[in-house]
Amino acid sequence: MTAHWDEMLRLAGSLHSGTIKASEALRVLAPGGKPTPTGKAVMELGRLDRSAYLSSYFTDELLRRRVNTQLNRQESRHELARKIFHGQKGELRQAYREGQEDQLGALGLMLNIVVLWNTVYFQKIIEEMRAEGIHVRDEDVARLSPLKFAHINFHGRYSFALPNEVQGGQLRSTAKPETASTTI
Repeated sequence: MTAHWDEMLRLAGSLHSGTIKASEALRVLAPGGKPTPTGKAVMELGRLDRSAYLSSYFTDELLRRRVNTQLNRQESRHELARKIFHGQKGELRQAYREGQEDQLGALGLMLNIVVLWNTVYFQKIIEEMRAEGIHVRDEDVARLSPLKFAHINFHGRYSFALPNEVQGGQLRSTAKPETASTTI
């Protein structure tokens, strides 16, 4: 690996400056699928980096928790996307790339709408609870996920007529549970 260090630095600098694209670098490092000596050196460097990360992962409990939290969030996002994208059995049915991009773009838009809606109304509910004197801990709020969807109707007819309160710039009123706890 050390024999190819200068070439690896040039490659990294070229990628960083945008002089060469990653796809072009891959063609240079492994033409025809067979790695060049510099390509092998880059692979060895990658293995070293992976080994260092795995060593940290196995010895650092906080890192494992953060990684697990992120994986859970990503899986929640995928679950919401599957729930939204239920038509056509959740399959991309467009035969051409632009149509698939349109479908995925619409899915991304709907995901963002759900996250925005949940975030705005979570904030409103938290503010209402605090105004009523209910203790809501910041560390509990930090663990709330805007990827929840049990309250969303994914089937049936939709009305896009705005209620009067929303037309006036207000948020919709929130439903109060019959038995409220004193903390979230």
